[in-house]
Amino acid sequence: MRKRRGKFSRAAARGLRRLLMGLTLCAAGPFAVTTGQAAAAGLPYVPASDSVVLTEVPAGATHRSTPSLALTATRLDVALPLAEFDISRARATGDLRFLGYAEAALAPWRDRPDARPEVLVLDATILQSRHAFDASLLELDRALGLRPDDAQGWLTRAVVLRVLGRYQEAASSCERLRASADPAITSLCVQSLRSLTGHLGDAYLAIKSLSTEQLPAEARAWRYSELGEMSERLGDSDSGGHWFREGLAVAPGDLYLRTAYADWLLQQGRANETVGLLADYQSMEPMLLRLTIAHRMLRDGAGTGAEAQLATAFQLELARGDAVHRREQARFLLDVEHDPGAALSAAVENWRVQREPDDISILLRAAQASHRPDAAAPALEFLKRTGLEDVRLAAYRGAN
Repeated sequence: MRKRRGKFSRAAARGLRRLLMGLTLCAAGPFAVTTGQAAAAGLPYVPASDSVVLTEVPAGATHRSTPSLALTATRLDVALPLAEFDISRARATGDLRFLGYAEAALAPWRDRPDARPEVLVLDATILQSRHAFDASLLELDRALGLRPDDAQGWLTRAVVLRVLGRYQEAASSCERLRASADPAITSLCVQSLRSLTGHLGDAYLAIKSLSTEQLPAEARAWRYSELGEMSERLGDSDSGGHWFREGLAVAPGDLYLRTAYADWLLQQGRANETVGLLADYQSMEPMLLRLTIAHRMLRDGAGTGAEAQLATAFQLELARGDAVHRREQARFLLDVEHDPGAALSAAVENWRVQREPDDISILLRAAQASHRPDAAAPALEFLKRTGLEDVRLAAYRGAN
């Protein structure tokens, strides 16, 4: 029983961190070079010469042979770890093609009448990474109907509902962890929701006092990211930076923490440090956006190419009907291209999909910049209804 419980808590911690990253950082894959207009118009692109680079294969990507793919159709013990690996590569590289590989590995097992809960939970993880939240919840309902004590399933469900702003339902999912997950994981889940529903100060102290010495790095990084974000919402910016640095020291590969710390540095006017922090992450839209803003602050002209890449990437997402990076697109339009009307349109569309504090912020900012206080009404009503506290939003509350 002790070994089984340890397995659940480790899986739960790893799963939530993956999900938190996926919901805010999942990139659209490598950027096309000089192909944006043709791709958006649905036209084939013919390189001018053999020397034109179409894309760069992420580090660690390897060719997958037909025999290995064939094994996934008959061997669940091959399909599951392969899908988990592909999902982790999607997180680490920002390349959504890996999610397609994971889907292919799970496909023979996903639609079977006797589909296993672990298959359904992984499929739900892929769906939430694509921001198909309703479909993800349906898969999780199937999985939890088959295995009601599945900690990974409840944790995944909690984070999807959190992103949707359905905090009461998310908290109920957190409570279901008590039977099968480590108590520290349950507390992190519960207190992170309490911090968004009018109990920010108490939740911060509860998580700050929580011991995670026996937990894996992913869970400790999750604790630090929560403390950093709560500190900022409380107005204690210095503590926010401290917690983000602590988290990166534990888990330097955590993209969620790296992005949060980049935002903190930008708010402090420390653009040079932002450039250094993100120098090796230019293939991911959220990172590239922050690099672009940093170069704008430095006025060094080094962000021109990144601006063009982002504009092309967002154009392609719109052409595909994707909504994965609407928040980043709204921020790009507002802070880089200084087009508040277009930024507001993107922020409104983003609000239809997800409702995290950063989604509230960009909607309020864009509404104010566009002189459209009516557009901010849904976010203001959400703040009032949930009791969400964030000192950074006070000025927009009063102005809209």
